Amino acid sequence: MDPAVFEEWMMIGLVGGLILFMAFIVWDLARKSNAGRFGTMILFLALGLGVLGFVIKTLVIGSLEGF
Repeated sequence: MDPAVFEEWMMIGLVGGLILFMAFIVWDLARKSNAGRFGTMILFLALGLGVLGFVIKTLVIGSLEGF
């Protein structure tokens, strides 16, 4: 396997795992702080915007480079 392909697959897998772990942390934070439904939604919205920015940046760069 080409090292560049391996690095690309590992980056996708590990960043995806990190995103899932961050979602678990936000859920745990909301549960322990008794945030309720609205508070949990706000936590996921506010803290999830960083993840959304990363995904959008990746898509924009990919479209500019032609995938």
